[in-house]
Amino acid sequence: MLYLTSDHAGFQLKESLKKILTERKIEFVDLGTDSEKSVDYPDFGHVLAEKVLESSENRGIGVCGSGHGITMAANRHAGIRAARCMSEEDAELARRHNDANILVLAGRQTVVAEAEKILEKFLETEFEGGRHEERIEKIEIS
Repeated sequence: MLYLTSDHAGFQLKESLKKILTERKIEFVDLGTDSEKSVDYPDFGHVLAEKVLESSENRGIGVCGSGHGITMAANRHAGIRAARCMSEEDAELARRHNDANILVLAGRQTVVAEAEKILEKFLETEFEGGRHEERIEKIEIS
């Protein structure tokens, strides 16, 4: 399943992404927020991470003003590899080399057309495995 979330600063871009996903017939669940009323990004980053962790098949998309806040909150969860991506190349490398399971976008810095390309690259790129497996295993600290 694909889960989406945003804080107030990412709300408009999240709504645009929902339209794109609907047009492409990609199933998703919107975890909020539901308006531009001020909310705390960690609350939404944590819920997104928890949903993604329910299954290894799950992926997430988070949007906040800079992309940093939701990335930091989500990455506090063991097993989450949230990547703030500002380009298609960022998204491709985050998936291919780091097996990123959450894409985070900067709502105040990313136009819809670019976000669509980044999203597409994130969803279509597979994890390369191989030498990257060992590196991913080194991310978690016990």
